[in-house]
Amino acid sequence: MKRVTLLFLLLAIVILPAQANRPEEVKSVKNLIVMIPDGCSLPVVSVSRWLQWYTNPDKPNLHIDPYLSGTVSTFSSNAPIGDSAPTTSCYMTGYPSRTGYVSTHPLPDPENDIYPMDPARAYQPLVTVLEAMKMTQQKATGLVFTCEFPHATPADCSAHSYRRGNYHWIVPQMVHNDLDVVIGGGVSLLTDDQEEYLTANGYKVYRNNLQGMRADKNDKMWALYGDREMAYDIDRNPDEQPSIEEMTRQAIEKLSRNENGFFLMVEGSKVDWAAHGNDPVGMCTDFLAFDRACGAALEFARQDGETLVIIVPDHGNSGFSLGKYACGGYDKLTKDQLFHQFSQYKLTAEGFARKVNSEPYSEVQNIFRTYAGFELSEDELYALTHIKDYKNSPVPAEERSSEGIEPSLYSGSLTSFMAKLLTSKTCFGFTTGGHTGEEVFIASYHPKGTPPMGRRTNVELNQYMCQAVGLPVTLDELSHQVFARHTDVFRDYTCEIMVSKHEKDSPTLIVKNKKNKNKQLTITPFTNIVKVGRKAQEEIRLNSVIVYVDANDTFYLPTSLAEYLK
Repeated sequence: MKRVTLLFLLLAIVILPAQANRPEEVKSVKNLIVMIPDGCSLPVVSVSRWLQWYTNPDKPNLHIDPYLSGTVSTFSSNAPIGDSAPTTSCYMTGYPSRTGYVSTHPLPDPENDIYPMDPARAYQPLVTVLEAMKMTQQKATGLVFTCEFPHATPADCSAHSYRRGNYHWIVPQMVHNDLDVVIGGGVSLLTDDQEEYLTANGYKVYRNNLQGMRADKNDKMWALYGDREMAYDIDRNPDEQPSIEEMTRQAIEKLSRNENGFFLMVEGSKVDWAAHGNDPVGMCTDFLAFDRACGAALEFARQDGETLVIIVPDHGNSGFSLGKYACGGYDKLTKDQLFHQFSQYKLTAEGFARKVNSEPYSEVQNIFRTYAGFELSEDELYALTHIKDYKNSPVPAEERSSEGIEPSLYSGSLTSFMAKLLTSKTCFGFTTGGHTGEEVFIASYHPKGTPPMGRRTNVELNQYMCQAVGLPVTLDELSHQVFARHTDVFRDYTCEIMVSKHEKDSPTLIVKNKKNKNKQLTITPFTNIVKVGRKAQEEIRLNSVIVYVDANDTFYLPTSLAEYLK
């Protein structure tokens, strides 16, 4: 009994702050831009600011600085430390979820759930803010990111899955959710059939075609770069890949043509990736690139007067710090001592690994002099030549060993070695290569003066955004309308799930009216297309996607589909 009472007290804690926001105090806006520097702990912001100020004395401030307004506690449904899938899902849907879940209601975990979860809704897809604004307000929608497009954060806005890594489910949902603008990584993940669907529906599709994207005048566009993710900003070839600032400006220019308004999510994806790799160069230079994108969004919002901008990480990562125990007297070091060496780095750890693998061993010292501002010591050279995936090492692969290598430099991969080497020249520290649970910052611009202030939970931030954009119905109401169980929607009809041996996790649902054999629906999951009639000659194009969940053998689809069988 005590356990139940405690759970419902916790639930009240969620609800009460939402009431305290008083919807009448959150003035409505036309457009919403949500900007997420993935896995960005506050020290990344601090060190990035110092790096910018040190290298550009006339730029002591970040673009986000005047708009810092509070903090956000992010968490999974049953754990205080979340990963990108459930944390951004919560921003988008209002529900914390489990690790790996993409905008999907979690299974309950009564002993550990932070707030009570409804077992009857387990695995149900949850409508996102993006989807709601598209469906109910006819607003344009867009995504900008530097990872591959079905990665957790972009997927959280426009797809649904309890397995974030199942791109076979996520990719077609993102294609068929009819987003207006998509710019980021993932050329190899878009199939020819999916590109054909896009072009048939008015999209221009560009693959590794920067000039094509820049010249495009169409309202609807997909522009993808890199087989999977895009390059880190400092490693990027500007003749081949755009900056995240340019992608943001492109998206805003197109989306703002919609007279009803728009939703845009911009993710600085690889701040998180660099944090996982303990690479301070990637973390800070990608964050500064993201901050410039924030500057572009804020510039538009100030001029437009109808746009809310929310800038917030989804979680922390790596336990990054300016100052570490091994760096004696670090608290008395000057800015030159702390940041001069760091400012010399011209490549990420990944960039250095690629560079030394592309040039002969005789060029190693020249590479480090040119791109890092130092030469390798004998011990560092020895360690480098014994890394297993260093292609140009003079040491034969079978003779390489960790013996004799300084433990702080030893690594199983060349990229990890580079991260450790570059960090060893600084006073930066890391506690982990994984996510961390501290609160994250929020920066915001509200054109009518009611930004989110103070400390909020990720649930409350979703509530604030829904209030600000003035959704005519709640996200829960929409979820029940467009993601109902097929067994409920078609309870009066015959349902047959047809499983192909080639696509066992993507079956087809056939629904028949026994009294009228001409009334039949053929439903393919993860798309917005339903075929009508025994010969499937007519097509219905939905404004939402259909989701199949193999864990409970259920299709989630609009309740309105039953009308086609009457």
